[in-house]
Amino acid sequence: MKTIYLTIPALLSLLLANISFGHCQVPCGVYTDDLRFMQMLEDTTTIEKSSNLIIELSSKDDGQSQNQLARWVSTKESHASKIQKIIAEYFLTQRIKSSASNYEALLKGAHSVMVAAMKCKQSTEASAAKTLKASILAFQKIYESK
Repeated sequence: MKTIYLTIPALLSLLLANISFGHCQVPCGVYTDDLRFMQMLEDTTTIEKSSNLIIELSSKDDGQSQNQLARWVSTKESHASKIQKIIAEYFLTQRIKSSASNYEALLKGAHSVMVAAMKCKQSTEASAAKTLKASILAFQKIYESK
């Protein structure tokens, strides 16, 4: 019985750790680059929708609209941070190698995505989300040519 009480928390810890970190930093060799690009593009769509709703809701004074406004701001920030995390923790630390022939181009592309995501946090302009999407697609093109 004591073993069960010790085993269950250990298993839950392992499961929750995997959920909270997205992709492990153990050299597991399991990489799905296309999935990461799809996720970043989906996050960009959410950022674009969030920006539009922030603009719409900011002109309303009722409590419900103000509540939703706060939630959409938080959502926009969260999705921009997810993109930055994928670039930093997946691509820069695990997938981009300094020995790559196009290493400098890869770094510049990754940097461009991170800066564009930061600018999405700072703005609700539609152009910010469009720039982010273009940066992701440009980085993907560079990345796939490695």
